[in-house]
Amino acid sequence: MNIVILLGILVTLVTGIPVLLQMVKTHPKGLMILFFAEMWERFSFYGMRGLLIFFLTQHFLFDDEFASSQYGSYGSLVYLLPLVGGIVADRYIGTRKAIVFGALLLVAGHGLMAYEGRPATQSLTFAGQTYDVRIEGRAEGRTTRLIVGGQPYEYSAEEGGGLAIAGLPAGSPIPSVLPGGSYQMAEDRDDGAVRVFYLALALIIMGVGFLKPNISTIVGQLYPKGDPRRDSGFTLYYYGINLGAFWASVLCGYLGQRYGWNWGFGLAGIGMFLGLVVFVLGKPLLQGKGEAPDPVRLKQPVVGPLNREWLVYLFGLLGVLVVYFVVPNHDLVGTGLIVSTVLALGFIGYMILFKLKDDKVARERMMLATVLIFGSVIFFTLFEQAGSSLNLFADRNVDLSVTSAATSFGPFLLASPAQLAAAGGAGGRIWIDTGITAAQTQSFNAGFILIFAPIFAAMWAGLARNGRDPNPVMKFGLALIQVGLGFLVVVWGVNAGLVNEAFRTPLVMLLFLYLLHTTGELFLSPVGLSEITKLSVASIVSFMMAVWFMASSIAHFVGGQIAAAAGTETVGGQVLDPGAALNSSIESFNMLGWWGVGLGVAFIASSFFIKQWAHGVNNPESEGEKPVPTGFAPTVDGERQVTSPAAIRGERPDPAL
Repeated sequence: MNIVILLGILVTLVTGIPVLLQMVKTHPKGLMILFFAEMWERFSFYGMRGLLIFFLTQHFLFDDEFASSQYGSYGSLVYLLPLVGGIVADRYIGTRKAIVFGALLLVAGHGLMAYEGRPATQSLTFAGQTYDVRIEGRAEGRTTRLIVGGQPYEYSAEEGGGLAIAGLPAGSPIPSVLPGGSYQMAEDRDDGAVRVFYLALALIIMGVGFLKPNISTIVGQLYPKGDPRRDSGFTLYYYGINLGAFWASVLCGYLGQRYGWNWGFGLAGIGMFLGLVVFVLGKPLLQGKGEAPDPVRLKQPVVGPLNREWLVYLFGLLGVLVVYFVVPNHDLVGTGLIVSTVLALGFIGYMILFKLKDDKVARERMMLATVLIFGSVIFFTLFEQAGSSLNLFADRNVDLSVTSAATSFGPFLLASPAQLAAAGGAGGRIWIDTGITAAQTQSFNAGFILIFAPIFAAMWAGLARNGRDPNPVMKFGLALIQVGLGFLVVVWGVNAGLVNEAFRTPLVMLLFLYLLHTTGELFLSPVGLSEITKLSVASIVSFMMAVWFMASSIAHFVGGQIAAAAGTETVGGQVLDPGAALNSSIESFNMLGWWGVGLGVAFIASSFFIKQWAHGVNNPESEGEKPVPTGFAPTVDGERQVTSPAAIRGERPDPAL
């Protein structure tokens, strides 16, 4: 049994039983359906996300630069498409049908991800002769050797960019040291498998676009207006999101890197299928919520026998084809985001300078919303290094063993697979695998949220009761400082010499990094989208929501580019020089860390001057209004839970603002 799985069971029992009891006793039965449906959907999403960068670099043998850029482009589109899905559901098919259609696309996409195809191979060409690279094993047991004269030889980086081949006998057809530039590496990939991979990504992106913005909307619809259970219902619902994310990283990350990519991706697909089954079978418990706004009009034929509903599905499938061609084109994704950003900022500037020039309150609220959107981009650019550069760092430069050697504890033997082999087996004791795969480290964030979210929720509630709740700009600044400090903890540890002879740092440093990133997330995420909906002018609240989610999309893309710049040379999916890889990562982390801290300090300093731009938007009682639940609980999964435009408009304290 893997130690992370055991700890996960403990955390789930301690935190999950109170959640389950509360749902059963005090909330609508439909919440249970949505809880488990979204839990399994997030299980599938995060299971695939944790393995993606390794699948690209170790199965397809893409270099770090391309793989990180691909990860960024994928994440960018995943967070951009939900706005379209929300609008389509609002205007045409309703949230329930949008969820089912999105889930079907996701099941298909995750199913295709389980198709590996032939693993890519690599060869070295020197002086007109080609030599194959042999790749064997997985995760920490992965080995690569250069085949010369039918025999495998180890190799390493040579100073100046060359390649040193160890143990070559005299008279070998290739020298033991190849100068930089004297040889070429080439990859042979299964083109069919690559095409299937991009089709899978396109299906997942479009599926998330239809499902993600709509399922949380039904949660809000289960409760009558003013129902005091509504906010706690969202909190419980978000617990399910994080529970799914946690177990996805634990189980899919373990199976994918220990036993095969198809095991990890396949389990993610099974999770999505279970989510679909739960949602479909639980329809009667949804109380008729989430149906189309005009069912009669939806069923009327528009083009021949095709009605509006089937046209939506048809255009959704055509959208999959569009995404299929867009997602591997990183430059196109980047250009689209740049153009969209310029246009969005231009429109916001026009609104502030001209349309709202005579309305000081609305103008300054819009200015504050823009500041918060900028802070969000910075925070999530740093935070979303998790799936790319931090995942690669964990794989290459972190000692992922909890124990330093095989250790007996009663009837148990605590050891990693390598330590177990060195000890000559378990010797009749029960083996607890203390090795952690790099993909499993993605569970740290979700695990910390499960533990700390209730504590933070109580803290914010207590501060609010005493009138000491920090303003949103202050919270954003503190969040930025924490996400920056997370990187700096690793930098300072390495600079202090906490690195072994294999250029690996202790696991505890990565644990502290994710702890600080999680606490930073719990400062920023609960207030972000809620503030945007309250600060925006009513006539463009949906547009501002689109800009908010576009900011997340931008953060993923920029984060992918930063991770690409921090990449290092690999052969056979393994780094040539672990020391150089460590230095490259530390240089990148140092830059990211100080940018985070510096901008966080700037936000805190500016908060004393611009907090009044809110003009009491967070104090509706002072204007004679009743407090309106925002529907955004402090338990989130790092992606600022999406809701539909209609739901956002319905949560504003005063539509006249």
